[in-house]
Amino acid sequence: MRHAATDTDVLIVGAGPVGLFLANECARRGLRWRIVEARSSQSEQSKALAIFPRTLEIFDMAGIVAPFLEAANRVTSVAVISHGRKLAHMPFAPEETPYPFIAMVPQNVTEALLAAELQRKGGVVEYDTTFVTGDQQDDHVHVTLNRKGEATELRASFVVGCDGAHSAVRHLLNLPFEGAAYDESFMLADIETNAALPADELQLCPSEFGPVAIFPMSASRRRIVATIEHPEGEAPSLDVVRRILEQRAPAGIEARSLWWSSYFRIHHRHVGDLRKGRMFIAGDAAHIHSPFGGQGMNTGLHDVWNLAWKLDLFLHGRGNEQLLESYSVERLPVIKQVIETTHFLTKAMGTPSRFVQALRDTVIPIGVSSGSVPARLRAEAFRAGHRLSWKPDRRGPWNALLGRFAGGGTGILRRFLLVLESGAGSSIGEAAEKLAESVDDLVELRP
Repeated sequence: MRHAATDTDVLIVGAGPVGLFLANECARRGLRWRIVEARSSQSEQSKALAIFPRTLEIFDMAGIVAPFLEAANRVTSVAVISHGRKLAHMPFAPEETPYPFIAMVPQNVTEALLAAELQRKGGVVEYDTTFVTGDQQDDHVHVTLNRKGEATELRASFVVGCDGAHSAVRHLLNLPFEGAAYDESFMLADIETNAALPADELQLCPSEFGPVAIFPMSASRRRIVATIEHPEGEAPSLDVVRRILEQRAPAGIEARSLWWSSYFRIHHRHVGDLRKGRMFIAGDAAHIHSPFGGQGMNTGLHDVWNLAWKLDLFLHGRGNEQLLESYSVERLPVIKQVIETTHFLTKAMGTPSRFVQALRDTVIPIGVSSGSVPARLRAEAFRAGHRLSWKPDRRGPWNALLGRFAGGGTGILRRFLLVLESGAGSSIGEAAEKLAESVDDLVELRP
């Protein structure tokens, strides 16, 4: 419940995509919030790229999906290519979603769109401001911030650390970051290319030299992600990228110029708890993993989608400690599964064992022809978060939700939409009606 003496309901630490989305959700729900960022401005680098269908569904429910659809390059298939041989071509067409594609939107564009939406709601990011410490009390957190060398203090009902892999909030809470580092270094490179590869197809290229993934950002621009044994220079040069592509990529692709590149080391780690008292963590502050799954940003966005409505209900006196604790209970199994999947994918694609390479290159076509691999691929599209199910041939939950959220995203806010399946028994219908009547300010019943 809100405490009258607090300065804000939710203090958000970090203005990357995860923090910005949480700020938008707080604004949409009418909560008091502040968002602080140590950087002097938003990111100018593309970094995270893939936005999966479940995230687009969430953006739709939040009323912000339109600019992302306009900005996106849409990927509708995935090819696995090794030594010039196409092992598999899998259509990316998950059923039961209005967004059957991967939206390729560079992180700097994602941040710009979220920041613009936040500004439209009347909010601003407090740049050049770092989180120093937070002292938890029974009903608030006493926070110390540093803005350009000047200390300031405030009292927040809750603090959410969305401040990345080196999270100051996580360190303050003394939450162990369990896991390990990969032995390999990784490279990212955004390049201008020719039109040898389809603009709507993502290529995964396993190799004895290490894996490479090629993400189409547009018809003529590609994101290259690869392991690299011996980094050269401070960042990958165009010559390094060309050498990687010549070793591992499909024939015909040309790296004509370099837009941006970076080396980095990656870990597969996660915390054992996402909360201590009135302080929470989300996104890279809570979990990091290989970029080959493309799920890092998506998982973080789903974290705060799960958390926002729980904070909202609690602050309005309709939630309890069990509701707050359910954030960790619900998100940690999803986080662990994402890490396990991306870890397996990274190792399988980059194995130096010729026997395992031969086995992999034999098993993948069999799995694709049997339908098991495409089904797993579609499942992974929704792995980062729980989702609704709907049938395109009938009026389902999505139809109801879209009608409530379209055109501004105010939607049902802190109310739940209870949808009965067609053919539900009379006893279930009667129970649902009684539930909706008893808490009509929280539950709306839809047939």
